[in-house]
Amino acid sequence: MFSFYNNGKSSPMGYSQTLENGLKISNFALFSSVADAIELCLFRDGKESRFAMRRTDDIWHVAIEGVELNDEYAFRITGKNDRTLANPQKLMLDPYAKAVTHKPDLSSPEARSIFLLNDGRDNAAVAPKGRMVDESFDWNGDCKPSIPWAQTIVYELNVKGFSQLNSRIPENIRGTYAALAHPENIAYFKSLGITSLELLPVNFFIDEPHLQEKGLRNYWGYNPLAMFALEPSYASDQKQPLNEFKSMVKALHQAGIEVILDVVFNHTAESEKSFPTFCQRGIDDKTYYWQNEHGDYINWTGCGNMLNLANDVTRKWVLDCLRYWVTECHVDGFRFDLATVLGRETPDFNPNAKLFAEMEQDDVLQQIKLIAEPWDIGHYGYQVGYFPAYFSQWNDRFRDDMCRFWLWQSGEVGAFAERFAGSSDIFKREGRLPHGSLNFITAHDGFTLRDLVSYNHKHNDANGEENRDGRNENYSYNHGIEGSQLDLSDEWQSAVENNRVLSEKGLLGSLLLANGVPMLLAGDEFGNSQYGNNNAYCQDNEITWLKWNDFNQTLFDFTKQTIALRKKIQSLQQEAWWSDENVEWLNTGGNPMTLDDWHNRESKALQVMLDGKYLFLINAKTEPQSFYLPNGKWKKIAETENSVIQQCDVSGIAFEVLEHMDDENDGVCYEK
Repeated sequence: MFSFYNNGKSSPMGYSQTLENGLKISNFALFSSVADAIELCLFRDGKESRFAMRRTDDIWHVAIEGVELNDEYAFRITGKNDRTLANPQKLMLDPYAKAVTHKPDLSSPEARSIFLLNDGRDNAAVAPKGRMVDESFDWNGDCKPSIPWAQTIVYELNVKGFSQLNSRIPENIRGTYAALAHPENIAYFKSLGITSLELLPVNFFIDEPHLQEKGLRNYWGYNPLAMFALEPSYASDQKQPLNEFKSMVKALHQAGIEVILDVVFNHTAESEKSFPTFCQRGIDDKTYYWQNEHGDYINWTGCGNMLNLANDVTRKWVLDCLRYWVTECHVDGFRFDLATVLGRETPDFNPNAKLFAEMEQDDVLQQIKLIAEPWDIGHYGYQVGYFPAYFSQWNDRFRDDMCRFWLWQSGEVGAFAERFAGSSDIFKREGRLPHGSLNFITAHDGFTLRDLVSYNHKHNDANGEENRDGRNENYSYNHGIEGSQLDLSDEWQSAVENNRVLSEKGLLGSLLLANGVPMLLAGDEFGNSQYGNNNAYCQDNEITWLKWNDFNQTLFDFTKQTIALRKKIQSLQQEAWWSDENVEWLNTGGNPMTLDDWHNRESKALQVMLDGKYLFLINAKTEPQSFYLPNGKWKKIAETENSVIQQCDVSGIAFEVLEHMDDENDGVCYEK
């Protein structure tokens, strides 16, 4: 069984194991500035063993002999003072735990009560605990793709939802890490042409109490309990989920595909102070969470609490966690949810925050991709363009301006051009390059591309919040019929479908051929719908799972071809702002845009010529538009023969790409 070895060391934090005098010695270290005493609790076969921990400054530590794989552990915190919320009857999870035993039942007030700090019962039988796991893995032959920002195409997906309904994947691994590594999926990623998978949270998360009460589940995963631990429900092998995850990363790397993790360092699953306590709140509440002068949580995340990353302890926890995923699991980057919290220090946002400086000085973190969602809901929470230059930032201005341009009457050519050129008005300062703008039309939060062209209003009734949740400003357009499912045998509905596809192509073309880093939402390339739900965070079902049986091959082929085209255009494969040397903005007559052209709100049409070789014809109107091409011979990019376009009488919305031929010729009229 377990036996005390010595007082242990204050570093590293969490659980670690070394070989001393032929013995496997396990060291445990935990920070708490408010505890009067801490006991390490070890569990095997349901039996608990307790060991008093010693204190060095504010680090509590002890070394134990006899700890084996799959043993469980947690801490009992005693605080005989008014500085802590400690209750030794409640087990506290290690913030550095690499695996967690189970998810707590929070489905009723009675079930939740045993996790409340004012409850006197011992909760060892039901509390989530850390579990020792085998971290060894053969990384021999692994080589990180290290794709330059200018060549990066991000593909955002949910591990489960991506393959859960894909009949081409063996049934026993659908919805898992193993499925993402399956040759069928890797071939799909390669065929599409994306370079980097961005996985919605795979850190250990739990379902919120209100969802458990309704019988719903947190599908997105933005409710973290243990940031060092892997989410086990996505593993086909429940005995070795970490090994399966690492195997997935290695297989994707062998295919030249990066793995980026969406991480949540803005709040934890402990939520409000009156909610169940599992970890940081019971260990050192005032260190981990922002609080006002009355001791109430500052809730600028909308999730009940906000992590305080202004102090050394929480910053170290974040940096240690990021380094763990990079060094031990070989991930290629992180996308930070509600990232404004990372820079809050007073707690106002500071673009020169200590955490940002420490990340910049960290050799491990400067070798990977860092992406910020540059807002939260707090005071001065919208910080798009103000993160350090080494970040790429989600550009919601790109999303909104492009949607208004293609789907609403209010779209302006000037706004289109600014976003298409990389949003220099936002990002071109203090040494920032075009990768500062991560362009997106859709993401997990909001309508899918198919729903963006199929619904005027959100339809979130399944969430059980009377359709009050979710974003209201979607800038969507249903093209005359509300709903994504149409009867194509009906002439009117068939016409609506045609217009929807044209709008989808316009939006996809704008996304995939714009300066900056494009991010594609999984399923948009083949027309996946969530039936109008724009906040499907709690729909772990066929609402959100990708519907491979409804695969639109035409849309997929267009997406694939557009990505391939991006990779051919020099100005889209180098990290530089566009200038007069490589881009020309032309009106429909083939002449340079004038001030009147830029301010003509009725126009919604222009031409963009890149590198003197590629000509984009942009028409966001539903009626025909005649384009007079600049001097030279031009052909459609998809044509195999060198035939000069004379005229094309196609009406409606269009994003058409032409390629310049070698011989010069007079202008050609092209209608689209």
